[in-house]
Amino acid sequence: MLEIKAKKEGAELTSIKLDGEEKLHDGKEYWNRQAPILFPIVGKLKEGKTIIENQAYEMGQHGFARDMVFECKKDKENLKEFKLIANEETLKKYPYNFELTVKYQVKDNTLIVTYEVENIDNKNILFGIGAHPAFKCNYSSGKYYIEFEKQEDEIGILELEDGLIAKAKLKEEIIKDNKIELKENTFDKDAIIMQNIKSNKITLKEGEKSVLDFDFTGFPYLAIWSKKGAPFVCIEPWYNTADYKDSTGIFEEKTKIIKLTPKEKFKCKYKVKFY
Repeated sequence: MLEIKAKKEGAELTSIKLDGEEKLHDGKEYWNRQAPILFPIVGKLKEGKTIIENQAYEMGQHGFARDMVFECKKDKENLKEFKLIANEETLKKYPYNFELTVKYQVKDNTLIVTYEVENIDNKNILFGIGAHPAFKCNYSSGKYYIEFEKQEDEIGILELEDGLIAKAKLKEEIIKDNKIELKENTFDKDAIIMQNIKSNKITLKEGEKSVLDFDFTGFPYLAIWSKKGAPFVCIEPWYNTADYKDSTGIFEEKTKIIKLTPKEKFKCKYKVKFY
């Protein structure tokens, strides 16, 4: 049986237990977060700034949603729902009126996470969105790997340099035999950010044993990340990325930025099946 807990601060998951065994990083040593929501940007902005409607705005890495207090709309055993509505504080960083709804639903051994963004402004709004859950995994042991659902031969790797996208290249040595072997030095160069993925699902395995299946259908990017020696691995489905090093800094020109017309809604979800 899967049991979950979440908090209003950042609408962040704080516990995922399968038959009493904790599957989520505790948010203490190494990294003080557990499963933050990335909105209205993913990654860093060039020089920490962006230009929206000819005006400069500042936002920290991954945006502000993860640091905001959401309203709890539902708090049931198998369903938790939170909502963040644009306010005076958000408008200083991001000049759009929006509603961001986050839902956590449990079905058997599967967690379904849904994000919904509604444009409640009288103009078009632009945004990025992504997820960043950290699952318990002693990856430094060398026993763990990520296996792709389909045969992958065209995955592109986006390299980070000081938090910005420096360049893209083919899968090279990172993906072998349709797997990413997780080793002590896997994240020495920061997150591994992938695009052009054929698979809709990956499996985290320890030897022949499946730890979890992660379904990211619809997301154009998938990143994996951890800190040196940390007992967790983040599996991150994204709709956007950090700015490129040669970015113009204009928000509307960010790669794969999402645009909503007034009253329009955007919805995405990912699923995690635990073993």
